[in-house]
Amino acid sequence: MDNSIKQAKKQAFLKTLMFCCAWLTFNYIFSLSCFAQDGNAGIQEATNKVKGYFDTGCDLMYAIGSVVGIIGAIKVFNKWNAGEPDTNKVAAAWFGSCIFLVVVATVLKSFFGI
Repeated sequence: MDNSIKQAKKQAFLKTLMFCCAWLTFNYIFSLSCFAQDGNAGIQEATNKVKGYFDTGCDLMYAIGSVVGIIGAIKVFNKWNAGEPDTNKVAAAWFGSCIFLVVVATVLKSFFGI
């Protein structure tokens, strides 16, 4: 008798859990359909927001390039003063990374026409 009571409680709990999950799923889907917007309006709003952040992102790339350039200049100067033989390789790598960031920002601006 004790086992059948446990089994009945377990079944009741599972039925309640299934009902709650179904109810939550229905409410979620219903709330999404009630607040759905026009797809074109959403895409246009996203485009406007991206355009608003684009100049800030390019300025951020320029700032990162300048910080990397300063750190690279210090590193190359220290290697040069220490007389290490791979100074030219390190200088080329740091200079190349700075040029890459500037070129990427410039190309993105010209490519997207913003």
